[in-house]
Amino acid sequence: MHGGRSMRIECWHPLGGVERWDPFRGEMNRLFDSFFRRPTVVETAPGACAWMPVVDMYETKDDVVLTFEVPGVREKDIALSITGDMLTVRGARAFDRELEKESYHRVERAYGQFERTLELPMPVQADRVKATYRDGVLEVKLPKAEEVKPKAIKIDIL
Repeated sequence: MHGGRSMRIECWHPLGGVERWDPFRGEMNRLFDSFFRRPTVVETAPGACAWMPVVDMYETKDDVVLTFEVPGVREKDIALSITGDMLTVRGARAFDRELEKESYHRVERAYGQFERTLELPMPVQADRVKATYRDGVLEVKLPKAEEVKPKAIKIDIL
């Protein structure tokens, strides 16, 4: 310590400012980063969706259940549709704060439209879907089609 501050010793490298040229490293890093990060903010072309909510999907004995994180989205701005074995959730989160004398230093939350389409793991009864929205979480319960529900069959052993 020197005057209450720590001193750091760094070794000098004559080529320290020169990076080795590796045309594939940057592309591989980008691919791994995009694959392993949470899919919340999406770098897309102009006019495409600006973000997409994260989702959990699980099944119970009778239902396939999906929960979407959509904080700040009004219930009236969410739409669900089912086509075959695909469930689509669409919506929008509005940027509704206009500042007159203040200015932003950071805007990290994503705003705008979103759309998320997921393949369902099994046939469901599309006419019996139930959705609830509470505290920024959309829960969608899709009753399984009768032919995929487990059935107990008693077998008599002779």
